[in-house]
Amino acid sequence: MDQPLSSPPDVTWITAFIDVPASRYDDSRSFWAAVTGSTLSPVRGSTGEFATFVPPDGDAYLRLQRVERGPAGIHLDLHAAEHSFTIRTSPGGLPWCEVSDAEGESTRPLPRIWAGGQASLVDQVCLDIPAAAYEDECAFWAELTGWHLVASSRPEFSYLVRPEHLPLRILLQRLDDADGPVRAHLDLATTDRAAETDRHRDLGARVEATRQRWTVLRDPSGATYCITDRDPYTGLL
Repeated sequence: MDQPLSSPPDVTWITAFIDVPASRYDDSRSFWAAVTGSTLSPVRGSTGEFATFVPPDGDAYLRLQRVERGPAGIHLDLHAAEHSFTIRTSPGGLPWCEVSDAEGESTRPLPRIWAGGQASLVDQVCLDIPAAAYEDECAFWAELTGWHLVASSRPEFSYLVRPEHLPLRILLQRLDDADGPVRAHLDLATTDRAAETDRHRDLGARVEATRQRWTVLRDPSGATYCITDRDPYTGLL
């Protein structure tokens, strides 16, 4: 249940949860482990619904959650000192969680280099925001994180400048839809989008669209995500 913020959290780490329907859980688990080159932790939770993708270096920032109802999606956990676990929602209805930072200082993993020679990394969560909610969502996430909000060269995008040691940037995309719920998807940065797209196809992804600077795909659970031309080391084009 959502509760009012007494004060913005001092974000010490950020985690993205891949929320997957039970019927697609096994396929999604195998797919994202292969995409990221991670190993999967033992499951946890009262029904074994949670697992963590453990990277070969650095600290974990991607997790998997089996959901009993609703479509596949993404939600964020913001880690902060001296905060207990609380489920909240953004003004446009996107769930996120405030969790305590029990692990102390963490290290951002490095990009993986694949057999095709390209490097890639899941390094961004894109918030897909209906036009009517866009300004409120931009203001909310900038105030919540304390990160600087930057307008992109494309008018439908803004992004938050993450501290260098944190693993995920937040991109805010204004949709053509006038209203509706705010959703989110993962973005990868890569040094060779064509080679990385082929790798994902081989792992079971389906290409939905190819744009000037990114490719839209669907994972085995049916969730949309993107591979972009951004530098996986800097996050910039």
